[in-house]
Amino acid sequence: MIPFRQAAFETAFGTVSQLTQSDLPEVVFAGRSNVGKSSLLNRLFERKSLARVSSTPGKTITINFYRCGDVRFADLPGYGFARRSNGEKRRWAELMEHYFSSGRNVRLVVQLIDMRHPMSADDRQMLSFLQETATPFVVVLTKADKLNKTERAAREKAMAEEFAFLDSVILLPFSAVTGEGVEKLRSVIENALA
Repeated sequence: MIPFRQAAFETAFGTVSQLTQSDLPEVVFAGRSNVGKSSLLNRLFERKSLARVSSTPGKTITINFYRCGDVRFADLPGYGFARRSNGEKRRWAELMEHYFSSGRNVRLVVQLIDMRHPMSADDRQMLSFLQETATPFVVVLTKADKLNKTERAAREKAMAEEFAFLDSVILLPFSAVTGEGVEKLRSVIENALA
């Protein structure tokens, strides 16, 4: 059992040169800017402000690491935020490429997608990359509480087509507000680390 409530912020890295070697199994959180990664982490760890939440997209510009027992959780910077300089976008791309190609002990990528909208081209590219590199992943559909029953049924039907390009995928509706999906996500993470 992972002691989720004992999670603590460990460090943050913003450039390739700062990124230290991986010495623990890692669970990685990825997704577009403003998809709800910080809110999900706070709910997962049962902490109100462990990960800083902002209504402004693109606030997380570093890889933030959290330590939880013998596991490290990595919160990647959000992608797809248009108001970034070309230099910033290049730095982000180099950081991500180095992160995934440096032999880290990545046990699971938790790919977040806003349930209210079709996946973006960036989301699709990330999912294709994870599938091509045989990296274990789960898709967490955030902001599930913002859909009414009819809207949710329509999105679930549409998602069957949207995700058809993946061989097999776990789609996990999640709400940081109501707690929907928290226990299932913890179970998926523990199984990936077992």
